[in-house]
Amino acid sequence: MIRRLYRLWPEPRLLARLWLLTAAQAVLQGLLLGLLVPVLDAFVRPEPDLAAAAPWLALGAAGAAAHAVLGIIATPVGFKAAGVLAAQLRRRLMRHVSTLPLGWFTAEHKARLARAVTADVGDTAQLAVTVAGPAITSTLLPATVVAVTFAVDWRMALLLCTIALAALWALRRAARIAEIAEIELERAAAGVAGRAIELGQAQPVLRAAGHAGGTPRMHAALADHRETYRDGMRRARRPFFVYTGVITGGFVAVLALAAELALSGRIGVAEAIALLVLAARFLEPLGNLIDLIGALRAMTNKIARVEELLAAPVLPAPAGPVRGIGEAGIEFSRVGFTYPGGGAPALSDVSLRFRPGTTTALVGPSGSGKTTVTRLIARFFDVDTGRVRVGGVDVRELDPAALLDEIAIVFQDVYLFDDTIENNLRLARQEATRGELEEAARAARLDEVIERLPAGWRTRVGEAGAQLSGGERQRVAIAWAVLKRARIVLVDEAGSALDPVNEAAVSQAIADLGDDPERTVVVIAHRPATLAAADHVVSLDGGRVVETGTPEELLRTGGAFARLNRRYERARRWRIAGT
Repeated sequence: MIRRLYRLWPEPRLLARLWLLTAAQAVLQGLLLGLLVPVLDAFVRPEPDLAAAAPWLALGAAGAAAHAVLGIIATPVGFKAAGVLAAQLRRRLMRHVSTLPLGWFTAEHKARLARAVTADVGDTAQLAVTVAGPAITSTLLPATVVAVTFAVDWRMALLLCTIALAALWALRRAARIAEIAEIELERAAAGVAGRAIELGQAQPVLRAAGHAGGTPRMHAALADHRETYRDGMRRARRPFFVYTGVITGGFVAVLALAAELALSGRIGVAEAIALLVLAARFLEPLGNLIDLIGALRAMTNKIARVEELLAAPVLPAPAGPVRGIGEAGIEFSRVGFTYPGGGAPALSDVSLRFRPGTTTALVGPSGSGKTTVTRLIARFFDVDTGRVRVGGVDVRELDPAALLDEIAIVFQDVYLFDDTIENNLRLARQEATRGELEEAARAARLDEVIERLPAGWRTRVGEAGAQLSGGERQRVAIAWAVLKRARIVLVDEAGSALDPVNEAAVSQAIADLGDDPERTVVVIAHRPATLAAADHVVSLDGGRVVETGTPEELLRTGGAFARLNRRYERARRWRIAGT
């Protein structure tokens, strides 16, 4: 565990310093106990010999002073270590995840990352100070006492070694049970956390349904957590009692051996007293290990979860990455791709070309591969077969940062930070002037939204942009793309589930994006208002291209695109009787 912790932190010198100080204190304490033999021997004589004890007392005083100094040094180091170690490891995690494929960031992985950054890292750093230190002391102090005892009486030293071996066997058994129990309790705690978030987010719905105090799933998660905790406690009782029995039995054996040696005259009174003190200081920290084992296993499991995140494979980096592209054209050449985890291929033998200055609409049923096309352009994943080229260069040969500098993505669910509209927009380009901000807002039809907000540009949008509607958030995302001056814009279902006003505004903004002769726009869309802005249409089904052409050409062929368009036209003309 110590080695894993040491490897985990990018700059482990502070951790090593703390542990070395702790180890030095433990060894020094054990050596000081060895001074009891000559000191007691000088005082238990019929006539105490103070002169004989004086050098040993002086050495003991110096050792005690050194022990106190080590404690004074170690205390502030310990206070500092937890915060510094947590900050170091969080930075390491952030650097690592910034190199992962964007496709790695699924809902499950994002939840694991959030839990690791907020809980596992902080707990591991804290436990490394508050638990690893005492664990070192509880290991090294008994070991030092055994070494000192060998210098006094080898029989007692062998008995202490036997006790240590029996305690180690019982401790390992307890550790295995504690590890399993901690993993199960963590799973149950994660379930409770998920239901608690659900309880907070869905209060209006829950109150309307009469479940304001929690859903059946919430109560089930709480019951599962409670039962998991009880089961873990039940399983931990037996090894705990076994370990306690080993320590207690060991102490009885020490008393018996010391009495037998003293009564038989094989050791003197001074040696007998010293051996009993040494045995007590051997057994006390050894007994503390059973109280530390649960925390040690919890720390081990937390380390494993952080290590798993750090082991997530990064995007392969080319030896000599291309740091810029010429034009913004995109080409798919016989691309095949299956998402990690297996399943049916998402794309099979797909060849496409998206030319600069055009807007291409991707259409098709759910699961046809539309979103996969946009993800492969942005290199969320690498293709299994074929090539995806941007500006004539395989995206795998481009510098990832240079590629993303050229791309702006308008997601279906736009996330905004709890800040002003202006500051959210400046994420695209921090140094943008007021005129450039206003120009981007006009191009995205965001200026209409800003004019009716109470504080205009300085209106805070709330967590995740909750103060704005879905269509208004998408206008912000389109303004990002304009302000970023991205030459490739990928729009994922931007027109879905919008009211007519926002749909018209977003559709017009997308059409205006395609007016730039150097910009390539790829839109996932089904709605006629968005499709009307497209120069070309690519129809996908089952991960394959079934037809391509201009909207007019595909309407005449009567294929998949024409059928889709007819369904939307019928839905658009649908009216409730009597209205």
